[in-house]
Amino acid sequence: MIKKSGLCYILLCLALVINLAVGYSVYAEEDKLADNKEVLEKISVMMQVLHLIQHDYVNPEDVDYSSLIYNALDGMVSSLGPHSSFLQPQEYESMKQMTEGKFGGIGIVVTMKEGVLTIITPIEGTPGSEAGLMAGDQIIAVDGKEIEGTKLSKIVNNMKGEPGTEVTLKIYRPETDETMEKTITRDIVEVPSVKGAHMYDSGIGYVRITQFDEHTASDLEEQLQSLDEQGMKSLVIDVRNNPGGLLKAAVDTCSKFLGKDKMVVYTKGRRSSQDQKYFTDNGVKFLDIPIVILVNEGSASAAEILAGCLQDYERAVLVGVKTFGKGSVQNIIRLPDDSALRLTTAMYYTPSERVIKDNGIKPDIQIKLTKEQKEKFRDEVVKLGRDKPLKPDADPQLKKALEVLRNKAE
Repeated sequence: MIKKSGLCYILLCLALVINLAVGYSVYAEEDKLADNKEVLEKISVMMQVLHLIQHDYVNPEDVDYSSLIYNALDGMVSSLGPHSSFLQPQEYESMKQMTEGKFGGIGIVVTMKEGVLTIITPIEGTPGSEAGLMAGDQIIAVDGKEIEGTKLSKIVNNMKGEPGTEVTLKIYRPETDETMEKTITRDIVEVPSVKGAHMYDSGIGYVRITQFDEHTASDLEEQLQSLDEQGMKSLVIDVRNNPGGLLKAAVDTCSKFLGKDKMVVYTKGRRSSQDQKYFTDNGVKFLDIPIVILVNEGSASAAEILAGCLQDYERAVLVGVKTFGKGSVQNIIRLPDDSALRLTTAMYYTPSERVIKDNGIKPDIQIKLTKEQKEKFRDEVVKLGRDKPLKPDADPQLKKALEVLRNKAE
């Protein structure tokens, strides 16, 4: 006679096998794949392992079916690369709250780079920036707990929390071979995307884009109009430590400096439906002014799209160091149990067909900052909050940008 628990197991396994087989058959038909036998054999092996663990593992409280299946999915998806992940229901809900701005945090953008949790950039004006975190820093531990082998989404959740609470990060800085601890007080992370509009001498305007969100294009237009009224003849666009954001915001920003219907970026994926081209629109234009874009290792994603596009059209000179190299497209697919799949489905390419992912965008003029110059620049940014003009003498990259534009004016 079959025990109740055994019957439940058999029914569960049968349901899973049927669902997986049916699901695979659909995709197999779509992809014109005929060999289902091997897949069904592997599913059978997986179900046998699931049963053996659940039935014989020494600590039964650690092996409920949901956890086992979720962990299996997590391992399967995480093997695809650092930007794809399986999100359990609570992780998916947390991600939605983050995109809606309903969270407290320290204001850093991170990724897994060569298996190490690496800061892409601390967002300007946030606790992380004010604590002295820098692009390229590696996070070793959170609140005393080593994070090696921990899922990226879980680490991010651990760094988030109620505003006013503290989190302690153990940081390794490869550039200087330093290890340090930083205790940072969480706050609501809400930063204007366009800051620091200013006129330097020789009619050179300056504006800083800190991230690309739904307000970036309109805010930038307002700042550019103001600079234009002040006699702007050329422009510095600063996207250093800009982690990116919305693709549409980058396209709309490029539209202000290029003619209509110029391709800004295109995506190419496994399926033809994932191949898309994005073009400039017919908005307000600043077509004639010379432009320098400041970039560094913290410039990523949408910031790289802007820099790569205007560089390809020889519309801007890039000054600084090579950008981060995050050029892939992730889709969030909600699943029936309110979990979700974040899946890389395509890559970004510049108009001249350069691949951004892992390669980054190389500047036309490389100006690398020393450790002391980086710290001085960081302190200057924190002190001024980028609402006041940066001092070129404390910023060799900005100094070079101004020099390039003055020479163009002669």
